[in-house]
Amino acid sequence: MSMDYREYILDHYRNPRNYGKLERPDAHAEDSNPLCGDQLAIDLQVEGGLVTEVRFQGRGCAISQAAASMLSEMIEGKSVEEVVQLGKDDVLDSLGIPISPARTKCAFLSLRVLHRSLALAGLEKPREEEEEE
Repeated sequence: MSMDYREYILDHYRNPRNYGKLERPDAHAEDSNPLCGDQLAIDLQVEGGLVTEVRFQGRGCAISQAAASMLSEMIEGKSVEEVVQLGKDDVLDSLGIPISPARTKCAFLSLRVLHRSLALAGLEKPREEEEEE
């Protein structure tokens, strides 16, 4: 990759992948980060156990929106079982830079909304909220 990860994050922020909403999603959830005002909604189309389409909408800091864009690319075409296994380390790895403790809630908002959408659709057991920050 010719650009460094900070530029890569800004590119995802300025040119988000899979931005928008689905007409009739199989899974949907939204949430916000009250500490900084980030907002995010995720829609998923699931067919035959695969995530065939993903869209997100939101607003907030570069980290929260870039993480949502990167996560959307990571999950499209994956099985629900693979998506369920995604965790915080996967998000941090995709961002590629150290994230301060104050910014982890921004980075993990999309992951939390993703898992909530699967749980609400009955595709994943609800998770206990992880609050170590």
